[in-house]
Amino acid sequence: MPTSTAASGTGSLADAAPLSLCAREPHVPADRLVAEMVPPPRFDSVRFATYIPDPNQPSQTEAVRVLEGFAAGIDGASAGGGVKRSLFGFGRAKGRAKTAKAPAGPRGVYLDGGYGVGKTHLLASLWHATPAEPSRKAFGTFVELTNLVGALGFQKTVQTLSGHSLLCIDEFELDDPGDTVLVSTLLGKLVEAGVALAATSNTLPGKLGEGRFAAADFLREIQGLSAHFRTLRIDGEDYRHRGLPEAPAPFSDEQVTRAAHAAEGASLDAFPDLLDHLARVHPSRYGALTDGLRAVCLTGVRPVPDQSTALRLVVLADRLYDREVPVLASGLPFDQLFSEEMLNGGYRKKYFRAISRLTALARDAKGLVPAK
Repeated sequence: MPTSTAASGTGSLADAAPLSLCAREPHVPADRLVAEMVPPPRFDSVRFATYIPDPNQPSQTEAVRVLEGFAAGIDGASAGGGVKRSLFGFGRAKGRAKTAKAPAGPRGVYLDGGYGVGKTHLLASLWHATPAEPSRKAFGTFVELTNLVGALGFQKTVQTLSGHSLLCIDEFELDDPGDTVLVSTLLGKLVEAGVALAATSNTLPGKLGEGRFAAADFLREIQGLSAHFRTLRIDGEDYRHRGLPEAPAPFSDEQVTRAAHAAEGASLDAFPDLLDHLARVHPSRYGALTDGLRAVCLTGVRPVPDQSTALRLVVLADRLYDREVPVLASGLPFDQLFSEEMLNGGYRKKYFRAISRLTALARDAKGLVPAK
């Protein structure tokens, strides 16, 4: 790997101290939060054409067909008054004149299915396919949307997003009643403004009835908005049959430290110190916390001590995964981060997602340690 000359003059990256997440205290202006509501780098290039449906799952092919029509039915010129037709195209006569009213048909779509069936790929493809300028369509996770409300205030968020043609919400979460009511009220205002909505939610592993119950929960929680959503069931290999991917074996503290000194743009932190630092940084800034990082190196990974700490770690894991930042660690493997009580509790969906994502990033980091 080409390197710049270190201050000591040896030219070795090993002479340069790695970065530290714990030394960072980013301040993120509200306008950056809005500007960053686009599909994450991992999904920059995805399109409907790059989604490969499972030939044994016709619902996947059907989802692509319906979403392509949904995207084509969104008029990017105006959120409130320029609807081409009912978004799903059902029962609308051709040539009908445009009106300032929102269409009678569903104004939103909910992608319902288990882990690993490509819901985020499809949601990002919808964002890319919608004929509107990037500044007039928004994409973010449920957590990012609640962070935006916290940064801008409710009324300012409504005002800002009402000018959009499309809002995509990935990982709509029903495990916090307060946040669910907040976002449901926000979506009601946006529907009134003519904004098209799309959302996904992962099915809870081990939940009887799998995604169909998730859809029922979603529609019940958003109550009056349910008429504005069409549910698209996306079947695939059952998460419970696949189980969690096995986490790679951790490296030693010495291996992780050496790798952090040798890799350009790597950070190095003790895992307990990082958990403490996350408590002092608002989750809306976790994305900025990772700016410019090419790898995250952690020593002494251990089980998280409590739920608040665990939930903060989930947000960081999401931001690292979105940005495809590999994570090299010593200590316990990532599938031992959360207690059995946590994995069986109300936030278990978040924890299973975090394990899956951190495991994938740990696999990506293997190349940072020289093979023996």
